[in-house]
Amino acid sequence: MKSKNKLISFQSIKLKNLGLFTACALMLSQVGMYQTGANHLIVRLALTDYPTQMKQIHQMDMDIAGVNLNDHTVDLVVNEQQSQQLQILGFHFVQMKSRNSLASPDREYQTPAKIEALLKDYAAKYPNLAEVHSVGKSLEGNDIWVIRITGDIAHPNPAKPHIFFNGMHHAREVMSVEVPLDTINTLLTQYGQDAKVTHWVDANEIWILPMFNVDGNQKVWKSDSMWRKNTRGNYGVDINRNYPYAWNSCNGSSSSHSAQDYHGDSAASEPETKVMMNLVKTIRPVFSISYHSYSEIVIYPYGCEGQHTPTKEVVEGIGTEMASKIVTDDGSGHYTAGTAPELLYSVDGGDIDWMYHEYQDIPYVIEVNSTNQGFQPSYREWRDQTVSRVKPAWEFLLDRLDGSSIFGQIKNAQGLGVANAQVHIERTSGGNAFVQDYPAHDDGTFDVILPEGTYNVTFNASGLGTKSTQVTVAGQRVEVPVSLIE
Repeated sequence: MKSKNKLISFQSIKLKNLGLFTACALMLSQVGMYQTGANHLIVRLALTDYPTQMKQIHQMDMDIAGVNLNDHTVDLVVNEQQSQQLQILGFHFVQMKSRNSLASPDREYQTPAKIEALLKDYAAKYPNLAEVHSVGKSLEGNDIWVIRITGDIAHPNPAKPHIFFNGMHHAREVMSVEVPLDTINTLLTQYGQDAKVTHWVDANEIWILPMFNVDGNQKVWKSDSMWRKNTRGNYGVDINRNYPYAWNSCNGSSSSHSAQDYHGDSAASEPETKVMMNLVKTIRPVFSISYHSYSEIVIYPYGCEGQHTPTKEVVEGIGTEMASKIVTDDGSGHYTAGTAPELLYSVDGGDIDWMYHEYQDIPYVIEVNSTNQGFQPSYREWRDQTVSRVKPAWEFLLDRLDGSSIFGQIKNAQGLGVANAQVHIERTSGGNAFVQDYPAHDDGTFDVILPEGTYNVTFNASGLGTKSTQVTVAGQRVEVPVSLIE
């Protein structure tokens, strides 16, 4: 059943003498919209100094729903006290809508039970290409499901690159599940029919986790359509502020239980966080995309202001190109790429920062849909449009796996993979200075995306010798055989 939200716009109204919440309530009641049960008020503010005012709003522990970078507006889900704070600060109120907390999303969106059934059905239909695993339990003991897709699935090949897609860190972001589901459907139904899809599946290990925050999503359907966090206590923890790297370090999350970006009592305190960390450690993806909504942006590490990745030429270059391939909902342009503080506000304890820092995975967040669509747009009107618009982005990453990179396995004198090995990479010609330290997988395998150029690559492991070699990459994967002598 569709929620019956209505919209009233007020262009350039600055409420000086009347509390913002009171004014909104009065206006809504005059048109029969405001009801006692309508306890979500979504307001849109026009920002005259976007970066400064965004920081103000974030520091006030406001629930920031999404932004429009073109017209410098921000959507907030507010309560009465927060509305009064905004009024005192003199923000321009330009739009609002009221939503009853019990007004669930369109019933065609997915529930945890539907996700489990869908994934198991795919695995049953395509047993040579797909298998489904529960990768762990949520806080409430619910399974978190992932599907692994690759050619000849019964015989794992350590030389294949791994790529990872996940959806719904935040429970209310129902469209973030639909893009990974569309990826699964495309890869399995088009295998053997489309040459490019067939190559992607045969050449790679593709891991897809469509719905991560299963407990929170159940709460969205049962009691609160705007619930964002997991279900810790009666307040919840924002899983995507709970990862260990830079946790609670740069005012990129909140210490208040009531805040939507509450980071938890300690780093990795939540079982969901641990599930994701264990999965990433196991599969060691080359690329990953974490889907969110909404704002029509592509985010890459790092989340704290002023910080950039040492390998920004690769990370930012690929992120910018990926954003350029996603058409905005109104058809007038393309997504915008940048770090979280460049586009929104500082974020600490986020998944993509942890993935990059811990394993040199190249990770991205894609915030799908515009402020006009919001968290829960009409399924029939927007689902297929959205997944179609985002498809060129994940297809581009799968294509990029065939591009400039090095891979191989570090072995000892007995030909066995070496644990705790490191790869040090320095570009010697073909571009600007580029240095990367990459931790090899537990079995000694490595798979590193690089810009084109010539590199001096040094391999080492504790107790074994060190070996250096020169490698040139120019648009393709280059295998580098390595033996370290005890």
